[in-house]
Amino acid sequence: MKYNMSIKEKLTLYVGVLVALIVGLVALSVISLQILTATEPTSPVADYGLSRALALLLTFGTLSVIVGIWILIWLPDSINRPFKELSEGINEIANHNYDTELHLQGSVAMEQLSLNFNRMSHCLRDYYNSSLSKLRVSKQYIETIIDSIDEPMICIDQELTFYFINNEALDILNLKRDEVLGKSAQEIAMHNDLLRRLLNGNNEQKEYGDAAEKKTESLKIYADNKESYFQVKYLPVKMADADGNITERGTVVMLKNITEFHKLDVAKTTLISTISHELKTPISAILMSQQLLTDNRVGVLNAEQKELSDSIKKNGERLLSITSELLNMTQVESGALQLKPHITKPIKLIEYAIKANQVQADKFNINIEVDYPKEKISKLYIDSEKIAWVLTNLLNNAIRYSSENGRVIIGAQQNDKHQVILYVQDFGRGIDPRYHESIFERYFRVPGIKVQGSGLGLSISRDFVEAHNGTLTVESELGKGSKFIVALPA
Repeated sequence: MKYNMSIKEKLTLYVGVLVALIVGLVALSVISLQILTATEPTSPVADYGLSRALALLLTFGTLSVIVGIWILIWLPDSINRPFKELSEGINEIANHNYDTELHLQGSVAMEQLSLNFNRMSHCLRDYYNSSLSKLRVSKQYIETIIDSIDEPMICIDQELTFYFINNEALDILNLKRDEVLGKSAQEIAMHNDLLRRLLNGNNEQKEYGDAAEKKTESLKIYADNKESYFQVKYLPVKMADADGNITERGTVVMLKNITEFHKLDVAKTTLISTISHELKTPISAILMSQQLLTDNRVGVLNAEQKELSDSIKKNGERLLSITSELLNMTQVESGALQLKPHITKPIKLIEYAIKANQVQADKFNINIEVDYPKEKISKLYIDSEKIAWVLTNLLNNAIRYSSENGRVIIGAQQNDKHQVILYVQDFGRGIDPRYHESIFERYFRVPGIKVQGSGLGLSISRDFVEAHNGTLTVESELGKGSKFIVALPA
């Protein structure tokens, strides 16, 4: 059985050998000195004794120096070698090289340390392989689920590198999996128009947030000899780091196929447009007949007949207004909205809106006030018919939602040299802040409001204003009234 000395035993042995040589050298020197002292200087034996003493001293001295140098060189390396191997092994483990093993020799303790270290590395290797295997299985499972989704889906990390992409996305992008995974999306987008549009949409989403999402239109894709429409949604991927801080690690791009819904929407728009056109003619005929009744050409009406005639007029005008709003809506939805802009003074728009609503205001004794600056205000390059319709609708709403004997303000102001503000303000019940955006959605009605209407006026008004690169917003508080603001480029 091979016996390996410990560091302590080695140190003791080597130092003991060196000390023994030094002691032997000193003893030899003393003995030689005593022999030489006891011998007569002129005696032949003295020369021989001196030569032998010097030879022995030189031999022992040289041997001591050699042993000392050897111990000086070899002993530190012998002591440091196990610790150096242990340090290197720990570094290998830290670098996830779990196949590292130690074979330290020198003592039972060193061999036991090697055994424990190797057992630890084997356990770590087994755990790592097991965890890696589980991760691979989980990744394959997730990829299988993603590939089974029949809607295109893409995931890119913060560096815009493809992390995963399902088969549907590969089909519409006309790409191959091995061409994209782990590759830069920006480089691929240089030769792929659809991917470039998706990345641009992702940048806008990060820059403008919810405002960009609301303005996002359906994505039209032509593939397999047919048109398809998709709604794009960008979902940020957020993860917690080691310190618990939540950071964004990437984005999932999801495309929902809305082709069937788009077809239904087009069919709905066409139907409404057709019906509205067809209704305008009989409604106009009804109103014309009612007007003939009221001018006594067919005889004088009694009180009951006059009341019925007024009801016919009121409801006929309401129907005509609704059909006009529906036609405007179908123009916007179908993309057939055409603007005929020309230079217009803001005061002309205000005068038109007041004239169109004066009868309604007089009926409820509403005082319409005009707030127009004395200084010069910029002219507008707009489709005056459509913006006048917007102001007329806003003023009509203000009158309807004002209490009797109340007042309404319609005015204009120069915001800066590049923008003109038109506004209508009432002092009625106001609008709950929760509904400030909802009121611009089609067919939305504020809960609890009993005033009749189609729910289309504000939606169409915003569409008309935005078609002029302007904005329509509202400022309102419950009990303090509402102020609708139209901002248009000057």
